[in-house]
Amino acid sequence: MTFNVEKDLRFILSEKKAKTQVYRVLNKQQACYIGTIKWHPSWRHYVFSPEENTIYSDRCLIKIGEFILELNQEYRDRMKEGKNVKMEHRQDIRRT
Repeated sequence: MTFNVEKDLRFILSEKKAKTQVYRVLNKQQACYIGTIKWHPSWRHYVFSPEENTIYSDRCLIKIGEFILELNQEYRDRMKEGKNVKMEHRQDIRRT
């Protein structure tokens, strides 16, 4: 059985906050959560927090990183536009 990052990795919106969002990262093939993506206030960036005892391939980390880069860019764009009161929340997202 092989893991296809394009099909088997899913980002699920799990919590909506006033200015940020929290996503759970799901390995659909094994039907388990592998980590969480959330805002880290000290770093002023979204970050990935892996579940304990999980391992990742380079392709998996790249896909998670690309999703985080996208979230960080969206946040910066909103702040530049002055839309820092409340954000429009994404729906459940399946991105690869």
